Amino acid sequence: MNSEISIIALSLQTAAVATAVTLPMGMLIAWLLVRRDFRGKFVLDVFVSLPLALPPVVVGYMLLWIVGGNSWFGEVSESLFGSTIAFTWLAAALAAAVVSLPLVVRSFAAALAAVDPRLESAARGLGAGPFRTFLTVTLPLAYRGVIAGALLGFIRAFSEFGATIVVAGNIPGRTQTIPSAIFTRISSGDTEAAWRLALVSVVIGIAALAAHNWLLRRSNASSILFSRPGGRDQ
Repeated sequence: MNSEISIIALSLQTAAVATAVTLPMGMLIAWLLVRRDFRGKFVLDVFVSLPLALPPVVVGYMLLWIVGGNSWFGEVSESLFGSTIAFTWLAAALAAAVVSLPLVVRSFAAALAAVDPRLESAARGLGAGPFRTFLTVTLPLAYRGVIAGALLGFIRAFSEFGATIVVAGNIPGRTQTIPSAIFTRISSGDTEAAWRLALVSVVIGIAALAAHNWLLRRSNASSILFSRPGGRDQ
């Protein structure tokens, strides 16, 4: 039982770190895609969405090629820290972040697109800079959709298996998350432990998706309300 608790804790830790990485990156990319027109926008959109179209093991293999000991990044990491991040829990978090990033970007882009650009223009007309406008106007209006996107990214990172097992392995106590632990227990015939871990995954998944859908409905309702003539006075 103690080993299962440590597996759950490591899975939550990995998903939390992955989500912390994808939040600022996903917001920046979503803002560029929604609010800016530039050459290469289509390429950026395709590149960010690519993990959705690739098998997770391919994503994991590409990450292993980037951070492994034979890569430039791996050689620098090994010379500075004595080891690479491959086959560590940080590699698991990296894989989870890459796989969940497209969902986060799409959710954030939908939330930002629902904000009336005229409100942002009015704030800038009153002297607010782009960053202040984003913090005081855009983000408060889109926060439900942003939180919903963060929850979606978290649960996707929490459930990642294919990319994680390639770049981080399945090392008990070090990189073994719930999906890889379930795989190991099914392979060894320990179905009782596999069901316990599966039940934890289901409970966490239902809670995150329920909160995501509730926030999304509230966000859509607010967008409809504010889009009517007269706003809340109607």
